[in-house]
Amino acid sequence: MGRLCERCAQLVQDFVNFVRRLASRIAEHIKECVALLGECCCLNPRGSKVKQLYEPVLQNHEKQAAQEFLNHMETGLNESPIGKETLDALMILAFSENADLQHSAALYYLHMSQHMNTQLPPEFLEPYQPLLQSSDLEIQQMSSLSLVNFLLEGNLNKELVVQVGLLEPILELLESGDSAVQCNSCACIMTLAISESNREAIGIAGGILPLLTLAKSYDPRVQQNAVGAILNLTRSERIKSILCREGALPVLTLLLQSADSEIQYYSCASLGNIAANPEHHKAMLAIGDKFLLRMLVSLMSSSVQKVSSQACLCLNNLASSAEVRAHLLSMDIMPLVLSLLNSSNKDVRQASITLLCTMSHPPGNMDALLCEEMLQHLAMLMQMERANPVVVIHASCTIQNLSQPENIEVIVRSQCFEELLLSLLDPNNEEESLQYVASCLAELATSDFTREQLIKRKDEALIRCLVRLAACLEHKELSFQAATVIKQLSHGGNVPRTV
Repeated sequence: MGRLCERCAQLVQDFVNFVRRLASRIAEHIKECVALLGECCCLNPRGSKVKQLYEPVLQNHEKQAAQEFLNHMETGLNESPIGKETLDALMILAFSENADLQHSAALYYLHMSQHMNTQLPPEFLEPYQPLLQSSDLEIQQMSSLSLVNFLLEGNLNKELVVQVGLLEPILELLESGDSAVQCNSCACIMTLAISESNREAIGIAGGILPLLTLAKSYDPRVQQNAVGAILNLTRSERIKSILCREGALPVLTLLLQSADSEIQYYSCASLGNIAANPEHHKAMLAIGDKFLLRMLVSLMSSSVQKVSSQACLCLNNLASSAEVRAHLLSMDIMPLVLSLLNSSNKDVRQASITLLCTMSHPPGNMDALLCEEMLQHLAMLMQMERANPVVVIHASCTIQNLSQPENIEVIVRSQCFEELLLSLLDPNNEEESLQYVASCLAELATSDFTREQLIKRKDEALIRCLVRLAACLEHKELSFQAATVIKQLSHGGNVPRTV
């Protein structure tokens, strides 16, 4: 590391002064204790006896370590903040039974976590064990906060933290009576749970129930970090099952009503991940007779765009069931979904088109008026984002879902049909997007009316494009769908000759 700036140098000097004051205070305590012991008649007046009684409290190697640590703080921090001398001193201070010495070690870790821009060596994790397990509340607060800082800044390998045995003391701190310690330990779990192997370790170690308890905390900071940790844990199928067994579903559902948008977002995203597995749908919908659906529909109108987006995605996972789709249609959800297609936020638009696609699956209850309204909104979105694969794919699937005989003429006369053809010709669209467009056109081309309209166009560019895509044998599905469209057109009359 380079030379410290003026501000950091001042912080280091303040820290040195603090350690000096601690050392002075320890010395005063020693004198007072020795004097009191010397006055007691039960003790042998020989000084050697008095020294032996006091020695376990602050031993010579601890005094020496404290002094060396102080000297290093004054002279060596600029050159070697994480060298062997520092580690040796931190080990002695952290494992000391004296709270003041442990306090010094915790404070140094906190200082390092706020200023380091390199990786913390693995061996520096060992002193964390006694610091996290200290009975002193301030030491717990500082050591847990510094560990959070290291994890968030990427100064620590997340798997290594678990491998060296720090998961157990972190989980123990979840049951602390102090909100700051709870907040820090939840933040540690939230960050550690980004790793798949760590998620499994947290589940095995019994970390689920304490997190669910803290998700009901009166402190919004603790709630945020607890539900954030639960969200990361829901990325594991096995942990999702454990969460459901431990009673996570009613807790997360009630948290959708939180006044804190972050808690709403984490809860909604967690439920969305759980809903990705249809096995959990029955339990999710049983809460308060589909209360979850009502809450999610309400959150679609949230002014916080990421909450609105997550509500759509969660509903999309639940709507894989025809029964749920029918229930949502009875709640008159479609006008709200269509309005979100015009959102200024890209994530909201993508989430709403995804939900619209799922809701359009047959059997549906889409009357001609609703179908026409859907096509109008889809056309506007497709015009805006012709090369967005999420929009192109889901719009194509939605139109294909609507391609019932009674809707074909409305679809082909709509701007959506023109947008499909433009998407097929757009060189910016990738093979996967083109595959869904071609599949939709192939479905529409089974109708005589569609074939007549396409042949009347005498669109040589379109035919050349279909021929080229049909020849893309490395993309078999795309090739097949393009060839199907050509075959359908050949049944309807003369296909325009390509040049």
